[in-house]
Amino acid sequence: QVQLVESGGGLVQPGGSLRLSCAASGSIFSINHMGWYRQAPGKQREFVALITSGDSTNYADSVKGRFTITRDNAKNTVYLQMNSLKPVDTAVYYCNGFIRVLPGTWSDYWGQGTQVTVSS
Repeated sequence: QVQLVESGGGLVQPGGSLRLSCAASGSIFSINHMGWYRQAPGKQREFVALITSGDSTNYADSVKGRFTITRDNAKNTVYLQMNSLKPVDTAVYYCNGFIRVLPGTWSDYWGQGTQVTVSS
């Protein structure tokens, strides 16, 4: 079993910052890429950012220059630093990881989500 647990969400004013964390735990053999997705009310879940095992990153156009994804492999943790937040960034943010539990068995895992609300 693998669990992904997000933290760091909350209420912030426009222009403010938040840092999300996602810690993976359980019977982990190896972690490939990890990423963040978000889902706003009434909308489909959308890609936000991704970081590979080699620390290559990719971002949605809507967050480029404002969000930064990093990872700490020793802690099996991925972070999302969000700056210059806008009301349109309001959503539930989900962590995703492509994880090998047993040698040769790769699967996608998701966290339970953390709410980010940007409002004055």
